[in-house]
Order: sequence, then C-alpha cells, then structure tokens
Amino acid sequence: MAKIIGFCFRTFLLMTMLGAFVYGGLILLYGEPNEKNWRPLIEEFGTGGLPILVMIVFGILVASLVISLWITSIIVTKDFQTSRQVRKLLDIERYKEQKASSRTTRKSLTEVAELIEQQRKTLHRITNEKVEADETIVRQRLVEERQRLARELHDSVSQQLFAASMLLSTVTENNEDAAILVQIEKIVQQAQLEMRALLLHLRPIALQNKTLAQGLRELIEELQQKASFDLHYELADVPLTKAQEDHLFRIAQEALSNTLRHAKATDVELVLMERANMYILRIQDNGVGFDSQHEKIGSYGMKNIVERATEIGGICTITSVVGQGTRIEVQIAKETGENHD
Repeated sequence: MAKIIGFCFRTFLLMTMLGAFVYGGLILLYGEPNEKNWRPLIEEFGTGGLPILVMIVFGILVASLVISLWITSIIVTKDFQTSRQVRKLLDIERYKEQKASSRTTRKSLTEVAELIEQQRKTLHRITNEKVEADETIVRQRLVEERQRLARELHDSVSQQLFAASMLLSTVTENNEDAAILVQIEKIVQQAQLEMRALLLHLRPIALQNKTLAQGLRELIEELQQKASFDLHYELADVPLTKAQEDHLFRIAQEALSNTLRHAKATDVELVLMERANMYILRIQDNGVGFDSQHEKIGSYGMKNIVERATEIGGICTITSVVGQGTRIEVQIAKETGENHD
C-alpha cells in the first residue's frame, strides 16, 4: 500500500513539474494564453484529430507515469538490496550469538564435568577417611575380643570336632553298619568347614597397615593349613587407595570363606594383577557352582561382595556354572585406583 501511494505521489509531482515546464515553454513560443495567440494549439490536428494542447497534456501524463515507474523500480531494487544486506547482517549476528551460546554451553558442560570429578574425588576421600576411622574404632574395641573368640574356638570346638572325625573314621572301617557313621562323619566334616570359615572371618579382621598383597599372602598361608583344596595364587603389588585395599581384602576373605563352606572345590585360584587400565582381583574355584538364574546371589553369600565392590567404584562380575565352579572378578579403573593419600 505504501508503494502505491508513493507511486501516485511521484506521478502527480512529475506531472506538475512537467506541466509547469511545458506551460512556460508555450508562453515563450506563443505569448500570453488567449484565443488569438493559442489558436494553433486548440485547433484540431489533422482530420478528426485531437487538438495539440490535448496531445501535449496526454504526453505529460504518459511521461510522468513512465518516469515514476522507473523511479519506483529503482527504489524497489534498492529496498530489496538493502533488505538482503540487513538479513545478512542479522544472520551474522545470529551466528555470532549462536557461537557465543555454544561457547557458553561448552563452558557450562566443562564446569559440570569438573564438579562431578571433584565430587568423585571427595567421595573417595571420605571413604578413605571413613575406613581409617573405622579401623581405629575396630582396633580399639573389637580386635582383642575377636582374637579371644578365635583362640577359644580353635583350642576347644575345632580340636574336639577334629578328634570326633578321627574316631568316626576308625569306627567306619570296622563296623558293618557303616552308612550311618559315614553320614555322621560328613556332618562333622561339614562342621569343621563351618568352623574354619568362621575362624577365617574372625582372624585376621583387617590389613593392619599391610599392603593388600601382603595381607592376602598371610590369609592364604593361614587358609592352606585348614583347607582341603589346592590354593594357587599370583599377587602383584598394585597402587590402590586404603579404602580399596581394605574392601578388596574383605572381598577375598568373604569369597574364600564361601568357597570353604559351600563350593566342595579341589582347586582354587586367587589373582591380584594389573591389566591395561584396570586393577583386577579374581577368585576362581572348580566346585559345585550354582544357578544364578534361579538362585539369588545373596543366598550364596555374594551380596556383601557386590556391595563392597560398588562402594569403591569397582565392577563385580560373578560367573557360576553348576558342576563347573564359580568365578568372582572385581575390576577397578586405574584413574579411580590411584592412591591419593
């Protein structure tokens, strides 16, 4: 609408200017506008033609329209070019804003990642401090009591069960009705296994300022005196936090105790090693195993193992096949396993 109004205004202005110019010229040529002087202009031009004055007015109108159209086309072209330049400028500004927004987003994501990393380090530090505090409390209140219980159980119940087992073995060899005695012997042997597992839980109770490899070697040496299976081990000194060493030691303690009580294994392997970007603790036996699809992990004493592995940022994998054995493997990434003491 604005363009139409502008076109009409320009046309009217041009008609006025051209009319004034032509009128001045006619006065110069014909003198004052009267019937005598301007008769040639008002007479018809040719047979049935129009007067020259009418033709001049018509020419002024046509010329005004043509010039106005030309000016309008120039203005429209300029407006289009100007609009395109403005759009380009706006696109550039929008791109700059998006780029700035992208930088802000990346900066925010970086800050969030740094915050998560700080929280992770704080969690590990708190876990380490908690373990150290717990060890102090345990050392003050429970060490003597547990050692006393372990000593009494070993000196009394364990020795008595061993003696009963030996006597029953002798009776079995010379008695005709040996089936019942064989069953009794198995029960006593199972009681011995339970007692050994209990002793394993009670002693030792912690690493007590030893490295994980040293603690595991002492645990294995003690277990080899009580277990009926062959125990093979490969222990590497790996740099772990105090909390991770303590939890891995207790995981090994729990796994070996479960093997002693339930697995009926003849061969057990314990490995602590470093592979690629991981620290790995693996306990594997060739015992009876269990069906993990139909039996809860907790029923085989594995729940504590999984919880301890999760608490120190590790991944625990428990694989068991009925009749073939069980493997427990805990993996800890090196970046979370580096010692920050």
